[in-house]
Amino acid sequence: MTNIQIFKRLYRDYTKKYLPKILLSIFFSLLLAGSTSAVAYLLDPAINELFIKQTSSLLYVIPFLIIIAFGVKGLSLYLAKVIMIGVGEEVKKEVQTDMFASLIKADTKLIDEKHSGKFITNLTNDVNMITNLLSTAILNLFKDSLTLIGLLCVMFYQNWKLSLLAIIMIPLASFTARSLGKRMGKVTNEQMHKTGLLTTYLLEIFKNHKIIKIFQKESYEKKRALKLIDDLKETSKKIMVVFVRASPIMEALTGIMIACLIFVSAKLVVKNELEVSNFFSFLAAMMLAYQPVRSLATLNITVQQGLMGSRRVLPIIDDINEVKDSENAQDLKLTKSEIDFNNVSFEYKKDESKVLKTINLKIPGKKMTSLVGHSGAGKSTILNLIPRFYNIFEGDIKIDGQSIYASTINSLRKNISLVSQDTTLFDDTIRNNIAYANSDASESEIINAAKSSFANEFIEKLPNKYDTIIGENGVRLSGGEKQRLSIARAILKKSSIILLDEATSSLDAETENKIQKAISFLTEGKTTVVIAHRLSTILNSDKIYVIDNGQVVGEGKHDELLAHSNIYKNFYDKQIRRS
Repeated sequence: MTNIQIFKRLYRDYTKKYLPKILLSIFFSLLLAGSTSAVAYLLDPAINELFIKQTSSLLYVIPFLIIIAFGVKGLSLYLAKVIMIGVGEEVKKEVQTDMFASLIKADTKLIDEKHSGKFITNLTNDVNMITNLLSTAILNLFKDSLTLIGLLCVMFYQNWKLSLLAIIMIPLASFTARSLGKRMGKVTNEQMHKTGLLTTYLLEIFKNHKIIKIFQKESYEKKRALKLIDDLKETSKKIMVVFVRASPIMEALTGIMIACLIFVSAKLVVKNELEVSNFFSFLAAMMLAYQPVRSLATLNITVQQGLMGSRRVLPIIDDINEVKDSENAQDLKLTKSEIDFNNVSFEYKKDESKVLKTINLKIPGKKMTSLVGHSGAGKSTILNLIPRFYNIFEGDIKIDGQSIYASTINSLRKNISLVSQDTTLFDDTIRNNIAYANSDASESEIINAAKSSFANEFIEKLPNKYDTIIGENGVRLSGGEKQRLSIARAILKKSSIILLDEATSSLDAETENKIQKAISFLTEGKTTVVIAHRLSTILNSDKIYVIDNGQVVGEGKHDELLAHSNIYKNFYDKQIRRS
């Protein structure tokens, strides 16, 4: 996107609705400009009337007018800033909301390709830069431009020759700002990249802190963190150096300008072409103009930062899902909940090797079907295709004869529950974690689901029972307890199709029997697809598919596969006969 396109987009989507407030802020900026100019102008009569002519009648009037001017100046600046702060925070909320809405609906593929830490950086740092562009930059543009115009008017009124000399500083400052702004844009992009790396690293450290301790990698991780922090420090330092680089340049320009003005003014006073009072009024106006000129000179830096932030955030907001409802999608209507894979091929990225190669599966309704195979064979991929976490490359998947690609995603996923080996829980109460499957569930329904999954046994022993906060991803619970909550959540959803991905892999022998009973309750009369490395959990499956290298290499019941599938027989020999 070009800079113009970004500005148009930001105006259309985020600032247009706040135009009345922005105009009100501009009005106060106009008052600010007028009062600042009045302060400079009043020095002329103050010096001329009070010190030179000693007009006693104006002794109280002029100081009173100066107080009024400063009062209006301060109040106008306050109101202009407060209004734009409000606009900025509203815009920030909307951009973050839009980005979050896009991320929460995004394809699983997009989330997989980018670390969550980088998304967090986009949602915080980048959005702050956009906010500064649409609030601080807009305010400073009008506030400082109007103030500068007002002061220039005072300067020209006092002496046009000196004013023309002073104006030379403005294009010099603009040239400085332009060069610094380009440099700032590049460094800011580098800073955001390194901030994302640090955020990503910190998230992984917090998640894996036990692993770090058990392998005694504290010193190693400290060195890694120091490297990332040091890289970010150097980049941030570059930004600050570029930002303050304008100060010595502006100071030097101002010094040269004042020296030249004093030199020229002295000659004009000698020639009686300039009154001393006019000179002091002019000098005050020029000194007051220093701040807006300096602010405008650095404005381009804020603009470049905002544009860079927009280039990272807007593509996320604009991301178009590949996994979406077709134009004439219909709600899925289930009867037997039979699932058919017809010549399905799949690859995670184009031009990469296929993960699944012409897969054909017939998963009977209201029965248990198991997928067996080595790690990386494609079992989890098959499971992920049923709720359309990804789109297939070729073929079709049908449920009760209806293509899931001609059905609405909502009606499809409404009928599916997932219990995975990577149990996902929220830093919330036990009650809310179970009720995540059905926000309208009653207290008795939640408790019954917990009892059916044998979770109620440990819940009742907790001090706060169902109101217990379980920590990030259930850190305060054991693996078996977390799995039972996950099963309770699936039970509460009452789905017709149950997907179990290594659901018992993290359980100890003592609790496995209870979990198996809970799973039996969950899957009774449901179409169930199970992935399990432990064959002991699936021996009674109605159908078993053996998957190897993305293909179906065997199917049948346990006894049939034991007789005809070498891969299955090897699994059985290693796990059961030798145990």
